[in-house]
Amino acid sequence: MSSASRPSPTEGRTETTAGAGPVRRRNRHGRSGRGPAVLPGDMPAPLPLGRGPHRTRSERFDDLVLDVADALVERWTGELADVEWAVEDVPRVEADADEVPLTRLLPAQPGEGPDEAGTPPRVVVFRRPLELRARDRDELAALLHTVVVERVAELLRLPPEDVDPAYDPGDEPRD
Repeated sequence: MSSASRPSPTEGRTETTAGAGPVRRRNRHGRSGRGPAVLPGDMPAPLPLGRGPHRTRSERFDDLVLDVADALVERWTGELADVEWAVEDVPRVEADADEVPLTRLLPAQPGEGPDEAGTPPRVVVFRRPLELRARDRDELAALLHTVVVERVAELLRLPPEDVDPAYDPGDEPRD
């Protein structure tokens, strides 16, 4: 193949003098500059943050926890007003532990001095152990409801049936 039949490296480019503007390169594989994919007036309104169709498993789980917590706080407003709700992926357990907790209740801690406020009670829900025990979203929601009601019952020192009449212990393993 002779050098005359090969295209030169500058073929298809528009050169400008130094500093006069950009250099246009040739169109490789049909990927030339294109117009806008959507005209500005045709843009859909943005979805609220975190509410799009592509929510992560973690975000969907957080929503389930908030639904259960909101229902219990609505029922026990005075008693649960200061409770903090937290979600962690997995609990910290010893390597030789026989059971993996699904939730944990951290009781309120008084402040160290007269001017220091203590820490409120906290219900911690562990996402992965619960997800691994459920076959689908409905089963996960039911299991989550059960274990959270059990923790709140422990906090309030009441039977779970009194905390939420819809409580159903079922056959699921508990921590």
